[in-house]
Amino acid sequence: MPSHYRETGPEADETAFIRVENQEEVNMKKSVILGALAVAGLAAGAAHAATVDDIKARGKLNCGVTTGLVGFAAPDAAGEWMGFDVGVCRAVAAAVLDDPTAVEFVPTTGKTRFTALASGEIDMLARNTTWTFSRDVDLKFTFVGVNYYDGQGFMVPRELGVSSAKDLDGATVCIQTGTTTELNLADFFRSNNISYEPVPIETNAEAQQQYLAGACDVFTTDASGLAATRATFEAPDDHVLLPEIISKEPLGPLVRHGDDEWGDIVRWTLNALITAEELGVTSANIGDMAAAAGNNPEVNRLLGTEGNLGEMLGLPADWAVKAISVAGNYGELFEKNIGENTPIGLARGLNAQWTDGGLIYSPPFR
Repeated sequence: MPSHYRETGPEADETAFIRVENQEEVNMKKSVILGALAVAGLAAGAAHAATVDDIKARGKLNCGVTTGLVGFAAPDAAGEWMGFDVGVCRAVAAAVLDDPTAVEFVPTTGKTRFTALASGEIDMLARNTTWTFSRDVDLKFTFVGVNYYDGQGFMVPRELGVSSAKDLDGATVCIQTGTTTELNLADFFRSNNISYEPVPIETNAEAQQQYLAGACDVFTTDASGLAATRATFEAPDDHVLLPEIISKEPLGPLVRHGDDEWGDIVRWTLNALITAEELGVTSANIGDMAAAAGNNPEVNRLLGTEGNLGEMLGLPADWAVKAISVAGNYGELFEKNIGENTPIGLARGLNAQWTDGGLIYSPPFR
C-alpha cells in the first residue's frame, strides 16, 4: 500500500482509500521537521558552548565516572571518590576552579553515560570509555586524549581448567550491555567458529556478583577492569586472566562536540600530567620548580613561569601547577591507583612514556 494512503475499513477497495496528502505536502512537512531538528541541534550546541562559564558560575565540575571500579573510580569507606580516572577529574577542577574537591561525581553505566554527557547533566566523562569512530562522529563527542591504552580480555575460575579463550565454546559469558566489549565478543566467537551464551549485566558490581555466583563461566571486559575486579575478590588467585587480548581499547576523557574552549582545557590538563612525568616534574618538586624559571624552557612554559599558555586557555598562568599538584604527574597517578605495587598490579606496558617504549605522549607545550 502506498505510504500516503490509509485504509478505512476491513473490506475496503480502492474507493475506500482516502488520500491523506499529496507527496509534495509530505516532502514539505519533512523539510520543515528536518529544519526544526537542525535548528534545535544548533540551539543545543549553543547552550553547551560555554561549559567553562557554567562550571565557574556553578562552582563545581560535574564529572561522569563509572558506577564503581576500584583503582579507576570508586567511593572509599568514607564515601570519597578515589582512583585513576577520578584524579583526572580533580586535576581539571583544580585548573579551572583552583579547587580539586569542587567536583560532583556522577556515576554512569554503559547505557547512561552518553545520554548524561549529551544532555549536559555532566561536563565531561572520565570513565573506561573507548574512543571509536561512531562515538566521535555519529554521537558527536570529542575525545580529548588517551589516558589508558587497554584491550578486552577474559577472566575465568581457575577450576574451569581453561587456558585459552578459544577453549570457551558453549560458555556463558557475563557482558556489560551498551559497550564495545559486547560487539568485540560477538566478533571473536564468530571468527573462531565457536558459540557462547551471553549473560547481560548493567554494572561492574552486578557482573562481579553474577560471576562469583556461578551465573556465568566467564567475565569479559577491558583487561584493566578485570584486574581491578579480581583484586577485590577474597581469593583472587582462584581466578585466571586468559592470555588473549582481542581488541584495541584506547580509553580517555571526552566532552561534547561544539565547545572547543572547554575541550582544550580538558585536553591540555591531561597533557600537562603526561608532560610533567616526561620532564621530571613531580608532586615533590613542583613547588620549587614553579617558584622561579629554570633552564628548561618547556618546563617553564608548562609551569607558567614564562610564556602565556594559561592566557590562551583563559586560565591563570599557574593552571598546570594546580592540576599537577593534586596527585602528581601521570606516572604518580598511575602508580598510586593501579600500578604494580597496588592490589590491581598493572604494569605500565603500553602506558609507559614514549621515551620508555610506551604510547603515552603529549604534544609540545609551546
